Amino acid sequence: MAPMTEEERTAALAALPAWTYDEVARAIRRTLRFADFGEAFAFMTRVALEAEKADHHPEWFNVWNRVDIALTTHDASGVTVRDTKLAARIDAIALTALALRPEAG
Repeated sequence: MAPMTEEERTAALAALPAWTYDEVARAIRRTLRFADFGEAFAFMTRVALEAEKADHHPEWFNVWNRVDIALTTHDASGVTVRDTKLAARIDAIALTALALRPEAG
């Protein structure tokens, strides 16, 4: 699979406004903050299940309520459609996770 062109990546990121392109890492990135560690870990568990189904795994870092995610396709040395599809799925999981907060109503 070939990496996306700059134009393709820009168009894909327009539909993923929470994600940014990291030129050095050739990856797309997003940071999420949750109420606490349990909520962050539950989110990561849901993402891990989806990533496993897609056989495409994020690079991520978690400290307490923060989850930093980077997506890239190493075999392609850059961002591919696989990354943007997983990013969209991560966004959907994040919306669900954040909507489940008691203060969200």
